[in-house]
Formats: sequence, C-alpha cells, structure tokens
Amino acid sequence: MLQLDFPTYSFRFKNSENKTYVFDVIRKKFVVLKAEEWVRQHVIHFLIKEKKYPVSLIQVEKQLIVNSLKKRYDIIVFSPNGAVVLAVECKAPSVAITQKTFDQVARYNLSLNAKYIMVTNGLKHFYCSLNPSQKGYLFLSELPDYA
Repeated sequence: MLQLDFPTYSFRFKNSENKTYVFDVIRKKFVVLKAEEWVRQHVIHFLIKEKKYPVSLIQVEKQLIVNSLKKRYDIIVFSPNGAVVLAVECKAPSVAITQKTFDQVARYNLSLNAKYIMVTNGLKHFYCSLNPSQKGYLFLSELPDYA
C-alpha cells in the first residue's frame, strides 16, 4: 500500500480468498484492506498512539441519521460523558479533499455536534474546531491531544 503522511505503525494482515485484510483494533476484527481503509487504520493508530485518545472512546464506521437519511461516519471519539469530541472523515489517497468533502462532514456534524473535525486522505490532513458563536469552523494547525 501507499506510504501515507503518518508515522510508521505496525499492522496485522491476513490473506484470504485473494483479498488482503487488516486487523482493526477498534472493531476487533479483520477488515478488507482497501485504499480508504488503509487511511482509516492509520488515523486510528495516530489518534491512539500520538494523540492519546482512549481506545474505549473511539467508534469506527457506525450508522448515523442525517435529515432522515442513513449515513456512515468513519471515526468518532467520545468524551467520558458521551459528548462527541472528534469526527473524522477519511478518503482514499486518490481522492482530493474538496469543499464537497467538508460539506459532507459538516452535514454529519449537524447530528454529531463534534468539537473537532479531521478530514484526511492520508496525504493531506485538515483539522477544525467548531466555533458556535460564528456558526462556523476555525482551521487548526494540528489536532489537539486528548484532554
């Protein structure tokens, strides 16, 4: 797989029926390794190892209802009281991060109300904080550590 703009992490792989799988430490199972999944797994390890986000407060690929439509978010992190601290949207490295990508995560965040948002294709990362007084987002140079 392509080298991404993350530190180097150790992953568990397996091959079955001509497919490669990677072990997801959050879902506790092997998942098919596709380009977007490669990015998602790097983000998970980045959050846990670099930013100290607790494994027990991270959820991956769960259903979300937005304007009566069923959607799936990539990664969210909760605070101990259940509020959403971070919402992450992952794209494959071949997918450019555009305004459409930010619009997608902003729609999801109408339901999630995350304090921080991360958008990445593994090569470029964008971090934002919610600015409720101006009903917008403030871009950050890096994602804060879990506090």
